[in-house]
Amino acid sequence: MNTEERVAEIEKRLTELLQASRVEVIDEGHKHVGHEGAKDGRGHFRVNVASPLFSGLSRIQQHRLVYKAMGDLMQSDIHALAIEVSPGPNPGTCAQPPR
Repeated sequence: MNTEERVAEIEKRLTELLQASRVEVIDEGHKHVGHEGAKDGRGHFRVNVASPLFSGLSRIQQHRLVYKAMGDLMQSDIHALAIEVSPGPNPGTCAQPPR
């Protein structure tokens, strides 16, 4: 999977699985050229996600939801993931987190 395909897959998973109202995926691979983790071809990304599923959760719980949404990408395509989260526009309407 190339970088553009990875970004698209990350956006898709966050939007669909976390019911995200905003998803921004930034490729930060250029900051890690020569880094040991960049040698295997996996990417370095920053995500900014707004989801009503984050409402009432601790930061750790929010990040766990993001990692769960990434699933196998964390082993195959993502070396590092910086996560920024915020509740969606209607934080009072929380759905069940993905299982």
